[in-house]
Amino acid sequence: MKSHPLSLRRICEDLRTVTFLPLLLLLAILNLASCSVIEATFSTIKTGYRVIKGTVKGTIWVVRGTYQFTKETTKLVYRIGKFTFEVVRAPLEYPLVRDDVQTIDGLPVKEAIRLGRVKNAPYTVKGRHYVPMSVSSAQTYEETGMASWYGEETLRQNNGSMTANGELFNPRALTAAHKYLPLPTHVQVTNLENGRSIVVRVNDRGPFPSQYNPDSGKRIIDLSEGAAEQLGFVDKGIALVRVETIQLEES
Repeated sequence: MKSHPLSLRRICEDLRTVTFLPLLLLLAILNLASCSVIEATFSTIKTGYRVIKGTVKGTIWVVRGTYQFTKETTKLVYRIGKFTFEVVRAPLEYPLVRDDVQTIDGLPVKEAIRLGRVKNAPYTVKGRHYVPMSVSSAQTYEETGMASWYGEETLRQNNGSMTANGELFNPRALTAAHKYLPLPTHVQVTNLENGRSIVVRVNDRGPFPSQYNPDSGKRIIDLSEGAAEQLGFVDKGIALVRVETIQLEES
């Protein structure tokens, strides 16, 4: 029986085409998937904070006393290590420390506070939209950057001021403002210039760019005067710090 070289050659070419097309399709799919991953990575970077992937890290701090408000409570007193916290729910008529916060969760700020829709709700400041991190992501948050302190202007007010989660602002208390952490969250702040370290309750939003200093929005945390004093940078005004979330366990 005679062989047919032309027919065999055509069959081989057809087989190569059939094998090659799925391979091209697979490469195209992998290419699209990699593009999707890259886009997601850039989206995370743009939020302005970093979350360390993996298990919850750091020492567990024992809390003595109740540190979270219920509907019935108006005042909290508790200790974390050597640090004492006294937190008071502010009357709704009090002005905000940061009056440039326009909306929280799409609502007027006071209405969001009244309804308890603040913790990690998105908010706007001067038309810019901020999206805080989730509670689970906050457990592994750690960041190094510049800190400042705020609230001196509240000393000239007759009554008091309210933080973005409805707490009475006390410039002498160990509190802080953060753009992305859920409210409230407790963090350890270490002044990398002198080694001093404290625990603060994050209960406000900020720091944000100001018309006098647009770069102020690049700072990662705004501390109360009392916290800045303990960290040793009240006179200087700013300091390089490390901020990391701590894990709490009730005694």
